[in-house]
Amino acid sequence: MLLRALDVTVPAQRTGGSGRGQAPPRPAPAPTPAAAFDALYVYAAPGLVQQARLLTGSRRLAFEAVEHAFRGAWERWPEVARDSDPVGWVRAAAHTYALSPWHRLRRFPGRTCSARMPQDDPLLRSLLRLPPRQRRAVLLCDGLGLSTGEAAAETEAGTAATTGRLRSARAALDAPSGSLASRLAREPACTLAQPWSVRESTERRAVLMTRTVWAVVAAFALLVTAVVLTSPS
Repeated sequence: MLLRALDVTVPAQRTGGSGRGQAPPRPAPAPTPAAAFDALYVYAAPGLVQQARLLTGSRRLAFEAVEHAFRGAWERWPEVARDSDPVGWVRAAAHTYALSPWHRLRRFPGRTCSARMPQDDPLLRSLLRLPPRQRRAVLLCDGLGLSTGEAAAETEAGTAATTGRLRSARAALDAPSGSLASRLAREPACTLAQPWSVRESTERRAVLMTRTVWAVVAAFALLVTAVVLTSPS
């Protein structure tokens, strides 16, 4: 498991003699929530940006989707830390956000639609022609190696529906088998925000939201009081 990479042991202090009576190595304290989150971010975020880029055709939206997913993970960190697959949890959140229909109403400077895609990138052209659900299914199965059942569970769809989407996507893609996996493997590295900045921005947003809610409640209470005081008895 990824988070076990943070578990280290502290060697026992050496003493003279043959080593009899030495204390066994003491396990290090469990990683803090911040350290565990940072490890997950460093491990998973670069690959998720590449995946979201293939799903959307937009670098800006890809970064936004991944940051949104990790903000949600930090807000629900006890739940995500106990999940059997933290990477899968964040991946599902990033893919869902990236393919949200409301993004069609927005303009992204870095976005390239399939009609204007460069001719030297036929794989991305073919991907963006697919319906979003087919695009996600083929990325999960052919790009990341998930089984049909695993992809169905992650996308909250039936296995039969996922199988049909995958079959249709493979038939429509103008690319040889295995090209998605090799594309993800050779995607260039990208510069990401530091994990601590994602945590801090999430906490600031939570504080701002709390203050906003209290301000609305206070304003409503004042309005009700004013109505009661000014209404005829």
